Amino acid sequence: MPILNQEPDIWPDNLLSPDFLEQGNQPWWAMYTMPRFEKKLMRQLSELRIPYYGPTISRRFRSPAGRIRTSYEPLFPNYVFVCGDEMARYNAVSTGSVSRWLPVARPEELITDLRQIHDLILTDAPLAPELRLEPGQKVRVRSGVFKGFEGTVLRRENEIRLLIAVRYMGRGASVALDDCQLEPIS
Repeated sequence: MPILNQEPDIWPDNLLSPDFLEQGNQPWWAMYTMPRFEKKLMRQLSELRIPYYGPTISRRFRSPAGRIRTSYEPLFPNYVFVCGDEMARYNAVSTGSVSRWLPVARPEELITDLRQIHDLILTDAPLAPELRLEPGQKVRVRSGVFKGFEGTVLRRENEIRLLIAVRYMGRGASVALDDCQLEPIS
């Protein structure tokens, strides 16, 4: 299977900005795609001019020939988030790339979480997808490039990882940090 170049994972670019969200106040939908159809759905939504966000992260690996390759994979496999009215939802489902869909009950919470995920991806820090959220200490980063990010601390193999979660899905992304960079949130 060929490795595709990085493609836009958000349209329009300002989808998660407060200015864009105040303009339309549209409902959000979680589209569950057919297996490995996330990028295809995003291309189709872009052509239809339907606002979407399907966060993708880069993953580096070594090919069997020894070359280092970079692929761009969905952070949340099989999910693309769509912002739009009933007609936008219908058009998205009609692409043939969607298996099922769910309305987002608390869009403000989802938007806040997606905005943090988007900002975290923009830092170009190596991210690791987290499939299950584990209970832990809520923290805020007080220094460094991640200053101001909030999340949950995960401890693994003597390193501390900050988990930025999408509460709607029970998934997220994590980044390794030093504990001296974190402060507890009550």
